[in-house]
Amino acid sequence: MLVVRNAVVGPFAANAYVAACDRTGEALLVDPGGETARVLALVEPGWRVVRIVCTHGHIDHVAGAAEAKEATGAPVSLHAGDAGWLEALPRQAEMFGFEPVVAPAVDHHPGDGESFRVGASEGRVIHTPGHSPGSICLFFPQERLLFSGDTLFAGSVGRTDLPGGDFDALHASITGKLFPLGDDVRFLPGHGPAGVVGEERLSNPFVGEKPRRGRFL
Repeated sequence: MLVVRNAVVGPFAANAYVAACDRTGEALLVDPGGETARVLALVEPGWRVVRIVCTHGHIDHVAGAAEAKEATGAPVSLHAGDAGWLEALPRQAEMFGFEPVVAPAVDHHPGDGESFRVGASEGRVIHTPGHSPGSICLFFPQERLLFSGDTLFAGSVGRTDLPGGDFDALHASITGKLFPLGDDVRFLPGHGPAGVVGEERLSNPFVGEKPRRGRFL
């Protein structure tokens, strides 16, 4: 089983996660968006980060990836669809008035349906374009756990007004790929609190069966 720790980092209050196999100590680092020392402090004695995954290429989810890679030696994964966002990382930092950010060297471009392991736990990549062209989610069937990035939030969805955003694609990603995972699946989003897929399927204001007025995050 996976043991999950998280830290809320950066001015956009993004969730960074460390998920470790309780049997082997192998760990996955998801969305190191800054404050790398705080994020790596989540790694408990006996754990070893073997993979770094950025769910998409926006600065609040990749700003600490290069530093985390240097500290751990773990390879970085980012979907090829967000290569443009990664190339634009210095401009993203300048636009928001941040200190210069070093883009990580990406070692792997995960594909839809690709399987991977974190110790004894097996995960699957789900390509969920909409918030960005290369957005992905990570699903662990045994744990009934989903890392949803900025695709799905508790009570909301990812914004689609940035370059490459597409609400129709986002809607299709959530209703066609995430909701079918099962109502019991717990998801850990890129911002805000955890949620349950079934609750969003019924009442999410943007994609639920009983829509109401809501707001993007």
